[in-house]
This record gives sequence, structure tokens and C-alpha cells, in this order.
Amino acid sequence: MTNQPPAPVLLRQPLSALDAWVDFFVQAELPVLRHSVTALSGLQKNADTVNSNEVTEVVLHDPLFTLRTLRYIEAHRSLRQLTDITTIDRAIMMIGITPFFRDFQHLPIIEEQLAMHPQALLGLLKAINRARRAARWAGNWASVRRDMDANEIFLAALLHDLPELLIWLFAPTLALKVNAAQTAQPDLRAAVVQAEIYGISLYQLKRALTKAWHLPELLVQLMDQQHADNPRVRTVKLAVDLARHATSAAGWQHPGIAADLAAIGELLHVNQEVLIRHLDVAPAIAALLTATNPGESTA
Repeated sequence: MTNQPPAPVLLRQPLSALDAWVDFFVQAELPVLRHSVTALSGLQKNADTVNSNEVTEVVLHDPLFTLRTLRYIEAHRSLRQLTDITTIDRAIMMIGITPFFRDFQHLPIIEEQLAMHPQALLGLLKAINRARRAARWAGNWASVRRDMDANEIFLAALLHDLPELLIWLFAPTLALKVNAAQTAQPDLRAAVVQAEIYGISLYQLKRALTKAWHLPELLVQLMDQQHADNPRVRTVKLAVDLARHATSAAGWQHPGIAADLAAIGELLHVNQEVLIRHLDVAPAIAALLTATNPGESTA
């Protein structure tokens, strides 16, 4: 008989204070998507011919796997490592393909953890898809800006809303309450609803967790809206904002999207037509955005 790992603790009530939330998540075993486990297993069967780019692609498809990898690299940091690892491709190269396969086996699976909470699983998967979309946009826009390292911008956008993902995972009942409250009162700011139900600010939780996990300072800054005067931080923020608005109940007709597009166009120094091409959306959405937000040909 094989030993089964203990079932994860799922919270039904908010914890007493920010420190309690931080301690809980720092000690929690982070699951990954079933797709990640399957894809990694497939690569391992051909380990002799696999390159680091293939492994990186699997990791970056999954924000929780990405976080596990960053935490691993920090936990195994050597005294000779003087600089932070701020991208997953560099992390994989630092770990090595064979050690990576060895140390990332038998990972807990998100779909199993939330098997008894199908609505929360759906909410989590939607949030993960939103994070992926924000990351793709942010990375693309960073390349347009000729950023020093677009992969850092991609990673920061992918991880920007990690506290929300963690609460879907470990406090599904509470996450569903927040979702229901936002649906019932869509004009209420999300931060207000979250603070009322969770008893904490997710922004403060993110800052505390990134410190507790010793994430690279550069990534922490890129995810911090208080530094939005920095074009790199603004790239991340605008991508996250647009992804959140576009995936809301209102979709691409969300009232905040016009302001999003104006700010993005200003950041990239492109006109509306060029910007919409960079969004890589379906033709029907592109037509909608062109009709509702006509731009001047300034680029």
C-alpha cells in the first residue's frame, strides 16, 4: 500500500490577520494543473533530447508551477549566486534538466484538490486564463517598447494576481462568496468586497507573500502598482487591467476598456489601429474596438 499525501487544508472562514494568511500560504503545498503534470511526464520520457525551452513553456503555462519553480530556485540558492533569477528560462538553466525532472515529480494536482468544489475550480481556471492573457499582452508590449527583458515583464504579469489564485485554491467557499457579491453589485470595487469577506487586502497579502517567499526584488517591484510611474511596471499594470476588464461579465464592452486602450496607446506610442493589432483579438472584437474607440493615425 502506497502512502497518500495528506489532504490539503481548505479554509471555510477567513483567518484572523494578515500574518495568519501569510503563514498559511507559506506552509501550503502548492498544486499545479493536471496539464502541467502530463506535459512534464511526456517530456521526461525523452529527457535526453529535451531542451530547457520546452520545459520553460510547460512551467509558464501554469502560474502555480511558475511560483513553485521560483520558490525552488530561492530555496536552493548557493552562496556563489550573487544575482537574482528573474525569468523561468534562466531558472531552468540554473537547475538543470535532469535535476528538474527529479525534483518536480509527484506534484499535487489542482483539479484533484478542488474536485469537491467544481464552481471554485471553474473560477480558478478563469483566473489562470486571465493571467495568461495579461502575460502575453505584457510580454508583447514590452517587445514593442524594446524593453531590456520582455520575459521579466511577462513573468510579472503572470504572477500579478497570485493571492487571488491562492484563495480560489485554499479558500474556495470564501472565493465564491466574493464572486457572488461582485456579481450582485458590479459597481463595487473588487478591493472593497475582498477586504470585507477575506478581512485583508489582497494587495497587502501579495506584498507580504513576495517578501516571505524571498521573490526577486525586481519582480516584486514590477508587480507593485505603487511604482506605476515606471514604464515597465505600467506595462504590467495595464495588461492586468485590460485582461480583468475584457474577461468581466461585460466583456469587451466594459466601460473601463476605452481608458485602458488610451493609456496603452500612449505607453507604446502607437495609434488605435496598430494597438488593436497588437491585442491579437478575434476580428469581431477588433471591429468592435475600432467602432467604439476610433483612433487617430498618429504612428
